[in-house]
Amino acid sequence: MTKPCPACGSEAPADFATTDRNRRLGDPDLAFTYHRCRACGLIFLGNIPELGAYYPPSYYNVPSGLADLEALAATDEYKIEIVRQYVRSGRLVEIGPAYGAFALLAKRAGYDVSCIEYDQACVSFLNDVVGVEAIQSDDAAAALRTRTERFDVICLWQNLEHLPNCRTVIEEAAKKLVPGGVLIVATPNPDALQFRIFRGNWTHVDAPRHVALIPMPLLRAWGMASGLSPALFTTTDRGSRGWNRFGWERTLANFASARALSLLLRLCGLVLTILAVPLEWTGARGACYTAVLRKDGR
Repeated sequence: MTKPCPACGSEAPADFATTDRNRRLGDPDLAFTYHRCRACGLIFLGNIPELGAYYPPSYYNVPSGLADLEALAATDEYKIEIVRQYVRSGRLVEIGPAYGAFALLAKRAGYDVSCIEYDQACVSFLNDVVGVEAIQSDDAAAALRTRTERFDVICLWQNLEHLPNCRTVIEEAAKKLVPGGVLIVATPNPDALQFRIFRGNWTHVDAPRHVALIPMPLLRAWGMASGLSPALFTTTDRGSRGWNRFGWERTLANFASARALSLLLRLCGLVLTILAVPLEWTGARGACYTAVLRKDGR
């Protein structure tokens, strides 16, 4: 069975099928089939369900207030460090900020921050508690298209893989960047060692919420076609390395239903995280990658 690739239109045969292994929502036997495009390499979900059912209120765990958010935001400091390497100030828009841990840090670092978010509870929290402008939209590309201003930084931290029109989002982001501005994307890596081992059982597949897995060469090609030059592609930044551990631990834990066994498998995942360092820190085989693409011209 083949499906047309949503990015390039070429025929894409079925590659693997899996279930909602991370959250086990809905019918436990419902299989989600992913296809791999023969032409561009995009891996995409061919039978996208009504996704709202797979993002329950508990998915976001909105903090009770600013103090709780500040505690959570400490783990996102590395993201600000990445942004500062390329743009020191200016307008920044984050797509898919959830409740705004990074948005808070970016605001305090002096950036003029706004957000585009799907979940209304998160939008309210961003506006009322974090104090940044947030709009609710389930179509990030359309939301970008309607913005009249242009941006120095556009960020998608572990969000692009959730968007069915991921290529269109890249194209619209490129149009909204000022010359010299940057698009920053962090996303699962379909060339990862873990994916080669676990396939549909890999936690970073996260069916059906992750509707696309985008190879690094493909994201680079999309960017260049939209006037964005690659400034960084890496699987070894601090954030990506953290996703390596998450990938091993959560993937193994998902094989167990009993809590004791799940904890034991998580411990095995921690051991594998350490053992796999020589492999995952070389050859772009880490679980996730971070990309920085710069708008051409000044």
